[in-house]
Amino acid sequence: MSLYTITGAQLAFGHVALLDHADFSLEAGERVGLIGRNGAGKSSLLKIVADLTKPDDGLVTRQQGLTSVYVPQEPEFDTDDTVFEAVAAGLTHARELLDQYDAVANQLADEPEGPEHDALMSRMNTLQSALDHSDAWNWSTRVATTLQQIGLNGEARVGSLSGGMQKRVALARALVVQPDVLLLDEPTNHLDFDGIRWLEELLVSLRAGLLFITHDRAFLDRVATRIVELDRGRLLSYPGNFSAYQTRKAQQLEVEQVEAAKFDKLLAQEEVWIRKGVEARRTRSVGRIARLVQMRNERAERRNVQGNVKLDVGQGEKSGKIVAELTDVTKRYGSRTVVDNFTATVMRGDKIGFVGPNGAGKTTLLKMILGELPPDEGTVRIGTNLQVAYFDQMRAQLDLDKSLADTISPGSEWVEVNGQKKHVMSYLGDFLFAPERARSPVKSLSGGERNRLLLARLFARPANVLVLDEPTNDLDIPTLELLEELLTEYDGTVLLVSHDRAFLDNVATSVIASEGAGKWREYVGGFTDWQIQRDRSQQMAQEAQKEAAKEVAAKDTGAARNTQRSAKLSFKDQRELEALPAKIAALEAEQKTIGAQLEDGSVFAKDAQEGTRLTERYAAIDEELLIALERWDELENKRK
Repeated sequence: MSLYTITGAQLAFGHVALLDHADFSLEAGERVGLIGRNGAGKSSLLKIVADLTKPDDGLVTRQQGLTSVYVPQEPEFDTDDTVFEAVAAGLTHARELLDQYDAVANQLADEPEGPEHDALMSRMNTLQSALDHSDAWNWSTRVATTLQQIGLNGEARVGSLSGGMQKRVALARALVVQPDVLLLDEPTNHLDFDGIRWLEELLVSLRAGLLFITHDRAFLDRVATRIVELDRGRLLSYPGNFSAYQTRKAQQLEVEQVEAAKFDKLLAQEEVWIRKGVEARRTRSVGRIARLVQMRNERAERRNVQGNVKLDVGQGEKSGKIVAELTDVTKRYGSRTVVDNFTATVMRGDKIGFVGPNGAGKTTLLKMILGELPPDEGTVRIGTNLQVAYFDQMRAQLDLDKSLADTISPGSEWVEVNGQKKHVMSYLGDFLFAPERARSPVKSLSGGERNRLLLARLFARPANVLVLDEPTNDLDIPTLELLEELLTEYDGTVLLVSHDRAFLDNVATSVIASEGAGKWREYVGGFTDWQIQRDRSQQMAQEAQKEAAKEVAAKDTGAARNTQRSAKLSFKDQRELEALPAKIAALEAEQKTIGAQLEDGSVFAKDAQEGTRLTERYAAIDEELLIALERWDELENKRK
């Protein structure tokens, strides 16, 4: 049985139908990636599933007791809260039940037996069942365990955290509930590469049903088990990941175009027939006329595939061959070194991706390359005839009160792109902005539409260096693919900061990557090439380190042995060892001779003193032999 089902849902915004008799279901354990154009209604659908809004019409059913948690694109926190308090806020209901249970228990203690006492007991039993069901007794332990799993410090203040860490707090607040269904709107926003990989591993290991919106194609490939596309008000399901979806979608669009062409041809033939008038009346084909009316209605109701953005960048004059040359550049902020002794040359036509964790200094390095920020040490030489167009991550260039037309072409109704004049309405149409919206203020646009407008503004101006700081945020997948194509064919230089791995793979010809501690290194190719080269480099470095360690160990061991040998068998010891056998043999021979004389006994008669001396010498030789033998054994053991 499905966890959640929508049947025949309808939802309209103004005259646009976001959901047009749409059907959707979510099974247990499924990980569904929801994709579609900007403004298609993805977030609205997610809020319907989260029970935060209702469709205009249609049937919504969910399993009894189903727990779902919605994590918005930009989570909100009380910045003064600790991380523990922010995560524990996900268990507000459980904590309220526990407070109610404690209050009832206190009342029971003071209430004598009777109807009121029985009512309180009944209430307590109900609360106890609810607490058991939600596992609320150990809510504090659950919070602590979740913080440990996600790697968060419960004592830190939420306001002091980066956007990426706040995203982790929002996910922890959702996961501590242990939901049956997890709903995520653009979960990779504000996360760096390490954060995205961490999130992928987390979501793949979850047992809960998952419905998420993202434009990150690599993330969809890694996480999704099914793709659902919101296309012209309908929800179309494609089993498998994003790559499988792309193949099936292309086949589906081909079939749809063929069918539409057949339909239009038949309609044209019927229109010719009906205009013959007299012949039509004579045949009295009422059924045929009725079918024509129906075909006209179907054609009027048909929602064609939304056109693609028409991207064309204004090509400036050619820049010098060298765009920027950095030599031993260092930049510090206080005691922290952001760029340490970095050297690189940016040539005309290079398309360079800058990658690294949040706060590593990508924007700082970009500004030094453009000459906007002087280095503390080293030199930066800027090339000649640079015309820079800058796409800023925070959209600071957009005046929210200005109209779309004034944003693109202030004080004029015309835009000049590559020497050709174009009316601002037509130019905005290339970026999928209807003429009636041209006079609307920028603040009325969604995040994705603002990005699209900023691209329109960027490309309306001649440039030979494009600086794109997170251009892919909030852009839908078709626009991303067209932007990739444009940048690939662009003759100028592209400096790109992005956490979209597929985008970097498809655009970048080289990558400048943070290696930590202010160190940066350039790699040939895109994101995947960088990963392969970095991993290979790290592996080679580790192997080289191991080999060096082995060599050092071998040298140390050899030196130790030599030292030991030289210490144990010095030249003197060696000479002593060599002399000992002869010495022992001489002592034994001397002792044998003395023993023979003493045995004879005549020596005592001839010379009593000599007999006494020989007796003493015999005993002394015994002592000397013992010492010599022990020394010989000691030296022999040292030599082994």
